[in-house]
Amino acid sequence: MDPHITEWLNLAIRWVHMIVGIAWIGASFYFVWLENNLNRVNPKTGLSGDLWAIHGGGIYHLEKYKLAPPEMPEHLHWFKWEAYFTWITGVLLLGVVYYLNAEIYLIAPGSGMEPSIAIAIGIGALVAGWFIYDLLCESPLGKTPMLLGAVLFVLLVGATYGLSQVFSGRGAYIHVGAIIGTIMVGNVFRVIMPAQRNLVSAIEEGRDPDPALPAKGLLRSRHNNYLTLPVLFIMISNHFPSTYGSEYNWAILAGLAIFSILVRHYFNTRHGSQKFAWTVPVAALGMITLAFVTSPYANRPTAPVAKVPVVVQASVEAEVEAASTDNTQAANTSEQPIGSGVNFAIINQVIQERCSVCHSATPTHAAFAAAPAGVILDTPQEIQANSPRIAQTVTTKYMPLGNMTQMTDEERALIGMWVEQGAVIQ
Repeated sequence: MDPHITEWLNLAIRWVHMIVGIAWIGASFYFVWLENNLNRVNPKTGLSGDLWAIHGGGIYHLEKYKLAPPEMPEHLHWFKWEAYFTWITGVLLLGVVYYLNAEIYLIAPGSGMEPSIAIAIGIGALVAGWFIYDLLCESPLGKTPMLLGAVLFVLLVGATYGLSQVFSGRGAYIHVGAIIGTIMVGNVFRVIMPAQRNLVSAIEEGRDPDPALPAKGLLRSRHNNYLTLPVLFIMISNHFPSTYGSEYNWAILAGLAIFSILVRHYFNTRHGSQKFAWTVPVAALGMITLAFVTSPYANRPTAPVAKVPVVVQASVEAEVEAASTDNTQAANTSEQPIGSGVNFAIINQVIQERCSVCHSATPTHAAFAAAPAGVILDTPQEIQANSPRIAQTVTTKYMPLGNMTQMTDEERALIGMWVEQGAVIQ
């Protein structure tokens, strides 16, 4: 498909996905907040609680019935299309970005997997994710929410690890997000909405509603609430290669999910007490720890580990060896490298060969009509200005996408050393 058309499809679908996603998540957050803040002291007959609120210059009085009013109102608003369209646009976006360009974005570099097989694995993961989740919720395990949550978390971490072995880090992350999103919309379509329709039908037919169904719907709604923040991170994760580009990307995502669930739990419970206030500083400390352990400089290789014949390979290997020696000598004498240890001519040669097929004012790769993220690396000044981003992406092996230009580990190490030594271009 023409890259210009693909880009505008991506833009349009992503924009709609964001709009309907905000509507769904906003409604989810609001109703959980409403449930937690109802005044349940001496409620009126038939009510479980009420709430007075002021917003937008008006005062509102909201009442929640234990099950339903004696007679159904003429107009009753249903919250469902926000969820449905969020999932539909998400699947369309998955197809446009990852399935139409599977060799670039989805398949792990060097795996040799056929795009059709990778796409089948991705779709199969979404389907299996929902059925496994629903089966566990309907099993006896569903009667112990804490244990159920722990089992589901372990299974999702396992799915993250498994997908990261066959997909790129970015592809693995987005599929975990799609699995969670499918679970969430499945809860709405298969559990929450049927429970609500049964409740309304019972009132209209004059029979007693089954209280078990609304209770099950409320439980699934709470599941959705706790899953929201991990999904939100995954939605923006493609901007942060230090996470999905890491060797331990599955563990990093697991950590981020734990921290986000802790924060969500605090906001879900703070109306009653502040006993979970500790979760916020713990989550913040966890984020700082992840930032430290994912540093590209802390994990950058200091010696060549691969021997791949390319045009500049001999020069690269010589530069890596010389730069490594300079760094060792500087460390032994308590001196800092002065920035002249790596020859920029070799750096420029590597970047032009490995990166500029995409990151150029006139990309030569057929999938890109313009440089991705607007990053252009045609001149030494442009390379120097983008040097921190270059070091981050190449040392985490996120770039080149799908390693389409076969960048070697020696070249990655050399770029990391050049940036660490000051990114000198003269």
